[in-house]
Amino acid sequence: MHEPLRIANCSGFYGDRLAAAREMIEGGPIDFLTGDYLAELTMMILWKSQQKDASKGYAVTFLRQMEDVLGLALDKGIKIVTNAGGLNPAALTHELREMCNRLGLSAKILHIEGDDLLPRLGELQQAGHELRHLDTGKALSELNVTPLSANAYLGCWGIVEALNKGADVVVCPRVTDASVIAGPAAWHFGWKRDDWDQLSGAVVAGHVIECGTQCTGGNYAFFQEVPGLEHPGFPIAELYADGSSVITKHEGTGGLVSVGTVTAQLLYEIAGAEYPNADVVSRFDTIEIEQEGPDRVRLSGIQGEPAPKDVKVCLNYLGGYRNQMTFVLTGLDIEEKAALVERTLRHELDVSRFDVFDVNLTNTGKADAASNQEAAALLRVTVKSQDPKVVGRAFSSKIVEMVLASYPGLFTTTPPTDASPFGVYWPALVPSDVPQQVVVLEDGQRISIPPTESSETPVTIDSATQFSLPAPVGPTQPVPLGRVFGARSGDKGGNANVGVWARSSEAYAWLSQMMTVQRFKEVIPEAAELEVRRYDFPNLRALNFVIVGLLGEGVASSLRFDPQAKGLGEYWRSRVVELPTSLLG
Repeated sequence: MHEPLRIANCSGFYGDRLAAAREMIEGGPIDFLTGDYLAELTMMILWKSQQKDASKGYAVTFLRQMEDVLGLALDKGIKIVTNAGGLNPAALTHELREMCNRLGLSAKILHIEGDDLLPRLGELQQAGHELRHLDTGKALSELNVTPLSANAYLGCWGIVEALNKGADVVVCPRVTDASVIAGPAAWHFGWKRDDWDQLSGAVVAGHVIECGTQCTGGNYAFFQEVPGLEHPGFPIAELYADGSSVITKHEGTGGLVSVGTVTAQLLYEIAGAEYPNADVVSRFDTIEIEQEGPDRVRLSGIQGEPAPKDVKVCLNYLGGYRNQMTFVLTGLDIEEKAALVERTLRHELDVSRFDVFDVNLTNTGKADAASNQEAAALLRVTVKSQDPKVVGRAFSSKIVEMVLASYPGLFTTTPPTDASPFGVYWPALVPSDVPQQVVVLEDGQRISIPPTESSETPVTIDSATQFSLPAPVGPTQPVPLGRVFGARSGDKGGNANVGVWARSSEAYAWLSQMMTVQRFKEVIPEAAELEVRRYDFPNLRALNFVIVGLLGEGVASSLRFDPQAKGLGEYWRSRVVELPTSLLG
């Protein structure tokens, strides 16, 4: 097959652009429409929705998108694969079928189950599966908590079987993000389960387009170079039988597909060269990337290793309840005003009752500022407890009582509120044969999907990208790192990653030799006391740094101002260092 399979994305997260589905179907030829709705935080959001209504637990925005475009997709022969099923793929499938009946559409809609391990946690632990935290090594049983959700990351072969059965729409639960792209490719090209290189190429393409417009100019370090960023087009992966791909977008849409925008997304939320999925381990150090033409970036040469013996499980449990109030401090004596707030709260509240009492000052106020707002700083006070009453109105109302009785100019940005529950993310592993993946047909028949077995046959990986250029020497001057380097950052549970890349070989030579772990900690002082792991990608002229534990117990419970580390890469770029003037052309 010489013609590519065109797989489009229309969602990078739950809440992404509603119009994207129609834009992708109407904007040009595509074969598949896919969407990713399930960030790690989203599973907790869906759990909360299901507590209010047991028939929910899926991404309701997907249902709205399909009401708008499913008829058009069927007319054009476009198949749809999504993980919008979340915690309740059967309910979403039911709603889609009801919608089809109401609209007079004839569509075969199948769904996948088997990711939900919550009912089996007891038996799994009794069988010796300790569900140890991937970073801390602590066994789940040591927590003495009751998980709210426990979902294994399924692979792509259930999607393949659903397509074999003639599905027009495949509704998935917690599959790996890239599986909604790898499944259509494996089905279309007839790949076997041990076609590691082809599967690896599809996973890489899937990783690039899974976050929507992040690979077409969104969140891009050099955003000034991106035309039409007010409304960037969503991405398309053109997959070929050998696993290579071209990342592109519909002609005439905003945004940019370049080596830079694609490299940025390749570095998003990864660790080292081995990128494990349920069906293959993709080797990111073998990716060959080149600009094929305007808004066309080719990814080729990608090699894969056999599927891992274990698959990841995302557990969430109720960490307790939290509340937060933010004071505005203006003008002079900012630190003294903040200290007065903390002393007052310690006097008026029994802070020993809180599990966490955190006072955080962001002092961005300017001296002799040109406006009132520019003279303001923010003081965030966060409390946590297992008892919602302790951190509810008893806390926030006490702060309101301070309004006329504390520092000059006191006001808050938040009204008094009740406590809200927060979840804690717990990543673990189970053997790949533990999840019992099934495809559920329209008549209720269930087709079991066996796991991909890890091969004992060794696979030779040629990842030896040669790079021996010495770091440039000569005169230097102090400039922000971002003058020369790009960066993208994100979260994986309690860890943050900062991927940084160079746009020339000379700049990469400096980056590779000078940005050691110790130097990185100096540039980002918040990482100084934490474990930092560095991974090299000379094929991408990039480095990736993983800061272990920076986000605490994960996004939902983090106390950081930027709990998902979205701005951490831009902070790195803003730091001033001595750079060779030869790099500053």
